Amino acid sequence: MRAKHEHDSGIPPSGWNRGGFGTGSRSGVGLEEVPHPVASVGGAGAPAGRALGFPLRCRALGLKRRVSCLPHELAGRSRGRPLARAGGQPADAFPRAGRAAAATARRWDRLPRVFAERRERLLEKMGPDAVAIFVGARLAVRSADTEYPFRQDSDFWYLTGFDHPDAVAVLSTREGPRFTLFVQPRDRAAETWTGYRPGVEGAVADYGADAAHPRAELLGKLPELLRGASRIYHTLGRDGEIDRRLVSLQQEIRRQSRGGVLPANELVDPQLLVHEMRLFKSEDELALMRQAAAISCEAHHAAARLAMPGRWEYELEAALGHVFRARGGAGPAYGSIVGSGRNATILHYIRNDQQLAPGQLVLIDAGVEYDGYASDVTRTYPVGGRFEPAARDAYEVVLAAQQAALDASRPGTTLPEVHQAALRRLCEGMVSLGLLEGEIDGLIESEAYRPYYMHGTSHWLGLDVHDVGAYVARNGEGKPAPRPLAPGMVYTIEPGLYVSPDDPNAPEAFKGIGIRIEDDVVVTPDGIENLTREIPKQIDEIEAWVRGD
Repeated sequence: MRAKHEHDSGIPPSGWNRGGFGTGSRSGVGLEEVPHPVASVGGAGAPAGRALGFPLRCRALGLKRRVSCLPHELAGRSRGRPLARAGGQPADAFPRAGRAAAATARRWDRLPRVFAERRERLLEKMGPDAVAIFVGARLAVRSADTEYPFRQDSDFWYLTGFDHPDAVAVLSTREGPRFTLFVQPRDRAAETWTGYRPGVEGAVADYGADAAHPRAELLGKLPELLRGASRIYHTLGRDGEIDRRLVSLQQEIRRQSRGGVLPANELVDPQLLVHEMRLFKSEDELALMRQAAAISCEAHHAAARLAMPGRWEYELEAALGHVFRARGGAGPAYGSIVGSGRNATILHYIRNDQQLAPGQLVLIDAGVEYDGYASDVTRTYPVGGRFEPAARDAYEVVLAAQQAALDASRPGTTLPEVHQAALRRLCEGMVSLGLLEGEIDGLIESEAYRPYYMHGTSHWLGLDVHDVGAYVARNGEGKPAPRPLAPGMVYTIEPGLYVSPDDPNAPEAFKGIGIRIEDDVVVTPDGIENLTREIPKQIDEIEAWVRGD
């Protein structure tokens, strides 16, 4: 749990951090003037007008090469706190940080404006005489009296930046406070055990609430907050007590109708508005996602260097996790998949407890969560640093399919069209490998490919690894149709090929081979930007990464 952060300590209030994985936090780093993580492994240059990447020496992980995945401005930051205070060490204990620490401190006062702007946009969409209720996450029991590390609800975080459990936010376009927070009050005894609480005072001072109250007073204050509202935004099923109170309040108001008091006309799920907002990423958000991609790049490099016979899958997972946390991430954005041999054919394999053997492939699907934003990357590495002939042939098929999907990605196209581009190339490859027989159109129509490719090619990416946002919209005729891609949308491109070791119809050489290649892309006005392009995927580059050449 997080320790108390005093406002006069020189450390930003913990209200501006976000808990995750025990002691993690969200921060304002990257929200302003953040350069692209552009310098690639091996020293590739930066696009015009961008800062050069900052080379990271990874001696602790046994890496021989300099990995230039992270932007200079942010290299070495420590979970959003000025590095002069990190771990109680003086600033010169972190020689790489220097100016990054000062830049971090300068950005703290800019963070609240991001959440305030989002709230104002939502309030405009809500219309007049409307009230919205958002319920934050609670602590979840892991076993007995221990709990999972706290992770705030993504919608709640998106609108408030509040990273403490059991809070409720109320937004209103009626007279009175526009933004009210109900939070756990300060409690010295509780904070001794579980860490700092901003309390009612901190909710106003640190999070920009117009009013704040103890969480226990919510139900009693709802009549006052909702009186006169013609539209209530609330997601049913999140909190049973609030649901029941809303129903009873509407019944009470109906009984007062002779006095001129009217109940609300509508009860609307606010996710319809918030999720559409979250689908389109701002430059602030893209800066954080670029940083997440850069950290994931370094983490994959660390894990790839361990892809040697005799190593264990969990050793590679540990290398990933070390970089995620050491570079300022909250930890993995999802359970890291490290599947060697036949385990690579299991889509969501997370046991990560088998030993790597010569001639195998190891599929690593892992990305960091950085200030709440997910990176989702998959690469497939040859154990020992050399692809066997069959594995090489299969890998080339998946790589060609991914390139076809990348080529098909542009504003105006749709994710089903991106999927079809990858699928056609995959089916052509399956025929060339002897996995399928027949005409390509017929194989696609009959879904004969499904034993070897059983998932979609893309999903939205953002605060959640499978992020929110509608995949279907109404077309010009008012009929549901796949929505066209537009600037600001971020999604994955991840074709794969999986041959079960028990498949009686597959050629023997391909049995037990699993390959997936996944990148994260953002739609731009002119095409796409591949956020994870610095993580190698060409065969010679992949082999060199593993061997440390």
